[in-house]
Amino acid sequence: MDILAMDSSAVSASAAYMRDGKILGQYYINAKLTHSTTLMPMVEHLLESARLSLEDVDYFAVAVGPGSFTGLRIGIAAVKGLSLALNKPCIPVSTLEAIAYNYVYTDTYICAVMDARCNQFFNALFKCSADGTVQRLCDDRAIAFDALADELNSKYSGVQFTLVGDGAQLAYKLMSERVQMPLRMAAPHLMYQQSSSVALVAQKLAEQGKSVTSQQLLPSYLRLPQAQQELRKKLNSKQ
Repeated sequence: MDILAMDSSAVSASAAYMRDGKILGQYYINAKLTHSTTLMPMVEHLLESARLSLEDVDYFAVAVGPGSFTGLRIGIAAVKGLSLALNKPCIPVSTLEAIAYNYVYTDTYICAVMDARCNQFFNALFKCSADGTVQRLCDDRAIAFDALADELNSKYSGVQFTLVGDGAQLAYKLMSERVQMPLRMAAPHLMYQQSSSVALVAQKLAEQGKSVTSQQLLPSYLRLPQAQQELRKKLNSKQ
């Protein structure tokens, strides 16, 4: 099974190629560059360097959110175009689940957090095990930091969570004194989104028959863009 995976859900962007569970190559950049000018060149160079072709791909996988509204649209549009042109299926992957897979094959509780602003995080909780399984403990959601801290204290007393994602440092700052069990920061090289982890999740989903067509591939924002939220507030205030 050959999977070409992409992630452009936050500041970092990457593209990876996986064959039967083995990562053949990955391009990664975290330099605040525009994804629209970096993502497809990464794909091109990756294929060229590994002597691969788009015709070899069985599935195109992409992180569909949550994350940056613009970043998600860029990655999804790229995969939609490739999928449509080559008539190959797509696999939508939760950004938060992909981040948790950075710790696959370890015994670790994962608190994946992305900064959603407005005192909220995009968040999901996972339990990684040494046998390679990753158990989801809750759905992806937008949650206030104090509510997340209260949930960790009430439901997971005595469990130490590792914070991963671009919101990890902020979450640690806001919650470390509120959570009963000390939180742990992820290792720097495992902190952020990686397309290789998107590919690992995609392989599991492909084996479960959870692929979609290019037309069915949609972002998962979890909440309205800020501009639409402001518009809704204005409309409600006039009623």
